[in-house]
Amino acid sequence: MRSNEAKMIQKLFPLDKNYILRQAQSELEEELIDRMVFELKRSYTLLYNPLRLMDQTFIQILDTFTFPRERAKLIYRQLCGIYRYKHGDNQLEMLFDGRTHLDKFKEDWSAALVSYVQELGIYEQYVKTMLRMTLLFDTESRAEWAENHCKAFINQYFELKVVKRHGELKLKVG
Repeated sequence: MRSNEAKMIQKLFPLDKNYILRQAQSELEEELIDRMVFELKRSYTLLYNPLRLMDQTFIQILDTFTFPRERAKLIYRQLCGIYRYKHGDNQLEMLFDGRTHLDKFKEDWSAALVSYVQELGIYEQYVKTMLRMTLLFDTESRAEWAENHCKAFINQYFELKVVKRHGELKLKVG
């Protein structure tokens, strides 16, 4: 019943900014997860190996392109939610450059995500936890631990709290 209600509500306001923004974020998910991983490799290099010495860990990080993507998707979706929360007005602006709102939101979201992961990438806790659940994945339990710590760090960094009430998740500042 709930999914039907959500679909019905969504159909009532098809041009609501948040629906278009969610669509943009969803369409870019795979591409931007790859970008997150690229930025993660870059952050690791800057933090831990600025001379680019080819030790075993660095080689593994550089040469790994397949990893369990589900955990990276969870972090991506968390950052999506933070962006929507921080840019939560639902008014569409007038565009005079010929782009659609979807195109504009894709461009804005891509730039914001890159900025987010570059900002987060200067912190060892973010880099280590992201590596443990992606490129340096070894066990499910370690990946789960890293995911929980990464999500908590991101919420702390953006000064957000996730509050569960009656089965609903809400973000709150502070």
